[in-house]
Amino acid sequence: MHELSTAANEKENDDTKTIITIDNNNSDNQEKWYTITSQVFLPFMIAGFGMVGAGLVLERVKTLNLFQEIPEIYILVPALLGLKGNLEMTLASRLSTQANIGNMDKRNELKSMIIGNIILIQLQAIVVGFLAAIVSITMGWIPQGHFNLRHALVLCSSSVSTASITSLVLGTIVIIVIVLSHKCKINPDNIATPIAASLGDLTTLSILAGIGGFLFQVIDNYTWLPIITTILFLFLIPVWIMIIIKNEYVKDVLIHGWTPIIAAMFISSAGGIILDFAIQTLRGIAVFQPVINGVGGNLVAVQASRLSTAFHRQDKSREFQNDTDYDTSTNCLDPYKVFCSKQNNSSTARVLLSLVIPGHLTFIFLIWQFTADHFRLSFPFIILYLIAALIQVIILLYIAQWMVGFVWRQNRDPDNVCIPYLTAIGDLLGTALLTSVFLILS
Repeated sequence: MHELSTAANEKENDDTKTIITIDNNNSDNQEKWYTITSQVFLPFMIAGFGMVGAGLVLERVKTLNLFQEIPEIYILVPALLGLKGNLEMTLASRLSTQANIGNMDKRNELKSMIIGNIILIQLQAIVVGFLAAIVSITMGWIPQGHFNLRHALVLCSSSVSTASITSLVLGTIVIIVIVLSHKCKINPDNIATPIAASLGDLTTLSILAGIGGFLFQVIDNYTWLPIITTILFLFLIPVWIMIIIKNEYVKDVLIHGWTPIIAAMFISSAGGIILDFAIQTLRGIAVFQPVINGVGGNLVAVQASRLSTAFHRQDKSREFQNDTDYDTSTNCLDPYKVFCSKQNNSSTARVLLSLVIPGHLTFIFLIWQFTADHFRLSFPFIILYLIAALIQVIILLYIAQWMVGFVWRQNRDPDNVCIPYLTAIGDLLGTALLTSVFLILS
């Protein structure tokens, strides 16, 4: 009995040493706050410049005949801009996780992963773009009481075309960034999602204005063109599905990945209703909308991507019981632990929050420089705007901490579920808070 007891004590001591060793290794491998800041700051600022550019484009295109004659397009805009969160940022998060857990080290696996994901986001872009057009047409039709077939054809064809082309361009850029950052030993979680956001809004608005404006001009003489365009994209859906089914890396997303992106599309469309009202009644608001929405979605996507990677790493090494940094046991999180504790995810949240005010001040200055004739800045506006931006990001980071853990407990992959919801909620919050600021000052 004494020998058995001694052996048991020795085994217990060995297990304790193993746990301590694992915890120490985790602590050593945790990124320092200054490392996170250095990797996030530059992509974040580049993304911000892209959002400022998108705001300037939105401010100018609203004078085009397309945007004046078809006001429903303002309901469509947030849903299409949200595609970078629904598709490209989700793609960035998914591939960043694969890179961090070592699944990109083999050439054949990498090739299959890239092809599968490109075709997947093409399929999702076509479906969501078509649904977003239907929603915007319906929401415009109900209050007006009449249906305009010309407007519907232009919206459907331009929405599907814009979604497909934008997703192809941005998806390719995201994949290149992740592969290169992985080879350079840089954490892709910190840079991939901001890069996805940097060109997303600007590219989407430019392509939408170009394609939509062209179709609106020629539809009277070439009514068949938007019809054929929409049908061709819809015919690609079964082709993409057959290819995706055979790809082990994305076939699960094909089955379980639709609810988040479709729900996010409806949430963004709700923000579009607010935007439609705001642009028609509040002067100067259009240029700020992509900025406040983009910054919030950008920062929360970084946090969600990092949290998801942490869960996947822990799952691969079976270390859940030894790491209290990512607690999955509680449904209601303590705000103090989310933002003020010494845990790694809390430190990341503080770093991301610290970027909000200097980032927005820089972007406001740029907007003021380029749109001085459209909008006059004031001290009360700057204060209220920064307060709104902080409220938006604080809410999003808290929801992200809860949502990633909740989704993981449901045996779902947070990479495929969380970012669409978070960026869509960010769009809705950002548009609502920005509109409130303008209403208060007016």
